[in-house]
Amino acid sequence: MPALACCVDAAVAPPGHHFAGDSSLPASPFSGVPPATTPAADNSHWSPSLSSDLYRIDAWGGPYFTVNSSGNVAVRPHGRATLPHQEIDLLKIVKKVSDPKPDCGLGLQLPLIVRLPDVLKNRLESLQGAFDLAIRSHDYGSHYQGVYPVKCNQDRFVVEDIVKFGSPFRFGLEAGSKPELLLAMSCLCKGNPDALLICNGFKDLEYISLALFARKLALNTVIVLEQEEELDLVVDLSQKLGVRPVVGVRAKLKTKHSGHFGSTSGEKGKFGLTTTQILRVVKKLDKLGMLDCFQLLHFHIGSQIPSTDLLADGVSEAAQIYCELVRLGAHMKVLDIGGGLGIDYDGSKSSNSDISVSYSLEEYASAVVQAVRNVCERRSVKHPVICSESGRALVSHHSVLIFEAVSSSACDDAPPMSAYELQYFIEGLTEEAREYEACLTYADVLKQRCVEQFKEGSVGIEQLATVDGLCDMVSKAIGAFDPVRTYHVNLSVFTSIPDFWGIGQMFPIVPIHRLDQRPAMRGVLSDLTCDSDGKIDKFIGGESSLPLHELEGNGGNNGGGQKYYLGMFLGGAYQEALGGVHNLFGGPSIVRVSQSDGPHSFAVTRAVPGPSCGDVLRVMQHEPELMFETLKHRAEECGQGDDGGMASAAVATTSPASSCSMSAMNNHGFYYCSEDDYDGVEEQWSYCCA
Repeated sequence: MPALACCVDAAVAPPGHHFAGDSSLPASPFSGVPPATTPAADNSHWSPSLSSDLYRIDAWGGPYFTVNSSGNVAVRPHGRATLPHQEIDLLKIVKKVSDPKPDCGLGLQLPLIVRLPDVLKNRLESLQGAFDLAIRSHDYGSHYQGVYPVKCNQDRFVVEDIVKFGSPFRFGLEAGSKPELLLAMSCLCKGNPDALLICNGFKDLEYISLALFARKLALNTVIVLEQEEELDLVVDLSQKLGVRPVVGVRAKLKTKHSGHFGSTSGEKGKFGLTTTQILRVVKKLDKLGMLDCFQLLHFHIGSQIPSTDLLADGVSEAAQIYCELVRLGAHMKVLDIGGGLGIDYDGSKSSNSDISVSYSLEEYASAVVQAVRNVCERRSVKHPVICSESGRALVSHHSVLIFEAVSSSACDDAPPMSAYELQYFIEGLTEEAREYEACLTYADVLKQRCVEQFKEGSVGIEQLATVDGLCDMVSKAIGAFDPVRTYHVNLSVFTSIPDFWGIGQMFPIVPIHRLDQRPAMRGVLSDLTCDSDGKIDKFIGGESSLPLHELEGNGGNNGGGQKYYLGMFLGGAYQEALGGVHNLFGGPSIVRVSQSDGPHSFAVTRAVPGPSCGDVLRVMQHEPELMFETLKHRAEECGQGDDGGMASAAVATTSPASSCSMSAMNNHGFYYCSEDDYDGVEEQWSYCCA
């Protein structure tokens, strides 16, 4: 009896069907259904522009990302002002960074964060330009003066770049903790003296002392009261230190949006003062003769404000409060509209999505300026300085996470059926049961019965595998087979894309090359962590899989094929700060790439290798050197009978200095650190033209 026979005999036929006695083998097992074939990419009518449309690159990536004639994703560092020869090919960056040092590369391992300061500069200038245009268009009587909330990305060079690029515009910083305040103070010492230093967040004695000290250093510091009790600390410490403070309040508005990011706004929001509390602050300051210190009103509707209608409602409400504070005698100067300027992660320009917005920078700025002007004109109040804390919109575009697919699981790896087994199955079908869904129903019943018998021990694993192959074959034949593959990527979702795991935030993910070829497969991405949540199976556009190319040689790690690189875009805000060391995977390598006049249009101005095994072990209070000595001692003991000294050699290749940047080697399903150490001590900051 063939492997399948016992399962067929025990299977229950679908309703309306019975087992036939005809022993002839039909020439075509399934009437009218062609045999399944493995999809093959037809590139004869494919082009880079079709890939750009498929992945919506122009929609979410414009004007900073495009697909060049070589089929690679290219960066347009100056946005719409980028000239053709200034475009930067991401694949060439990867090659320069990952090639060994003897081959004129930097020898860094992936995953890799590529930071693009030219894009950051363009974003800041575009934001400033949008407000400048709105102020001229609406004949507004004051100016725009933004601040960058450093919580979005606290990297030293990101913050320093923003201060440098924003100096002509008096662009400042916002801090929400003592460490953030310290770094903001340090950076602004080199910035415009009129730049604002906004102090938000919970404030204890040390925080307020530090903020008052910042005023002594001639930094334009404003302490924003998030809780009413903070006022007493500010007053007491300012008198002791002999500093005249400048304070503001964060107001809890009635306006809020209903999306995921709107939970911190409205009357039930986490931060801010109610109108009753604001009135008590005014009375207390007036009684102390310090009402002139009250100069700023701050509010926050929530991140990713979806539409300008909601924005205008919130700004108008806040402007009314601002005018009331002027009426009560406060020396108001600044209206801080907070964050909320969103970006379009999926290119849909929708107001009904948490990952999209329906407006442009210019429309956002115009809505804000017009709303403030209308209220102030009605109330005959001098137009305030408009401040915003637009972090996500500033830094998201300037950072690209690049990683590689190291292998993929085949979608048709079930053992094939023999002709005899297939004939035995066909003999059990009526003519009607050989048609489409009826045959699939029969196969499903067969599979369920086989599983039950396998659990009882009456069917072996060979029969179970054969039935699996049968069901796959039937599904393919009637077009019901799910061809989605799993691509294993050199990445930790928890470390590099924590917002996807934590709140379901989706980012555009695209192959950065081979876009002149039609993607023949669809896949989901599985990271290298030992956690079932370490996967990406939701993509922009509501897709549950991503169009991908077949891996050549099943990937570039010991597969002998070309490496396959993917990029996650628009992730420059929050991801690095939120990422942890789950599974003790370290973070990615980081390079800073600027546009240059070299042959490849770019220069790598800074390069930092990913953390070593020792680095991540120290984070969890381990002592790598002691661990290494313990293992070395055990290896020497175990190696007494080992002529080749294999144990000692194994320990030596996994020293604490080894990189843990997930350079995966396909070795019978195991992944381990690369034995090629990166010596970045002397060349941690390197300059390399390409």
